[in-house]
Amino acid sequence: MIIGLTGENCSGKGTIAEYLVKKGFVYYSLSDAIRDELKKDKKELNRDNLIEKGNELRKKHGPSVLAKKITEKLSNDRNYVIDSIRNTHEAKELMELKQFTLVYVTAPAELRFERMKQRGRENDPKDYIEFLRLEEAERKNKDDKKQNIEETVKLAVKTIVNEDDFAKLHDDVDHLLAEVSGEFKVSRPSWDEYFMSIAQVVATRSNCMKRKVAAVIIKDKRIISTGYNGTPRGVRNCNEGGCARCNNFTESGKNLADCVCSHGEENAIVQASYHGIAIKESTLYSTYSPCLLCTKMIINAGIREVIYNADYPLAEQSFELLRNAGIVVRKHK
Repeated sequence: MIIGLTGENCSGKGTIAEYLVKKGFVYYSLSDAIRDELKKDKKELNRDNLIEKGNELRKKHGPSVLAKKITEKLSNDRNYVIDSIRNTHEAKELMELKQFTLVYVTAPAELRFERMKQRGRENDPKDYIEFLRLEEAERKNKDDKKQNIEETVKLAVKTIVNEDDFAKLHDDVDHLLAEVSGEFKVSRPSWDEYFMSIAQVVATRSNCMKRKVAAVIIKDKRIISTGYNGTPRGVRNCNEGGCARCNNFTESGKNLADCVCSHGEENAIVQASYHGIAIKESTLYSTYSPCLLCTKMIINAGIREVIYNADYPLAEQSFELLRNAGIVVRKHK
């Protein structure tokens, strides 16, 4: 989640940023890049110099330069709050980020002026007329490389009006997060997707020359056994010539009795038995639907559900037997 903040002076952007930092968000301000440049130039960090240097950077490197400097610092494993977005190009650059939400934070001008007086910065306007003059200078510019808050706030998709106490502001932010996290919630795989994808990885361990198949057995949403197809334990691997039928690429469905490879479902069941693990009432995920031999083992092992990814040839008899045994069979889509 990336929350971008835009709005007028003393509207409460900094307060919101501080609140989000307490919730684990990482804070960045587009002004940080300007401050770094002023420090290099050994200039005072005041509002006039910040505005002047910001406009200079935009003119020299493009109107979205400050946003680009920030995006280089972001990673996919954190939540961020980004302050001081005052230019439409900056906003649009950040809006390219998938999980970015631009929030307009505002408050009545009189209230914002009172807040400015309370913070007591040396270079802040001392009277309301001067305050309004500063507001107007930052509000709109024909030069797209300068600050243009009026046009920037039009791009915001959420608004927070900060004219009450901290409790109300924090409550508004909490509601905002609930809305945003719903819109930009990181998608999680379903249990079927999760376990089937694991089965597909297990299949890569197969040494069979003809087809790589694997199965995982699940109980209480925990993997209790895995198996992939290949020659029996201690026998030369199929891909090393261990199975003549597979190495001759015999036509599918023929000479099955000559195949010495164990199937993925068979190995998953046998491995559980080998290690003394009960699989009664479990669920089996397989990259292919089970053959007749594996079907009989599934039934007698007490497995209650079979989810498969692709159809195995000659599977109709297996499906009928599973249904007759009261086992749930589903194809993963």
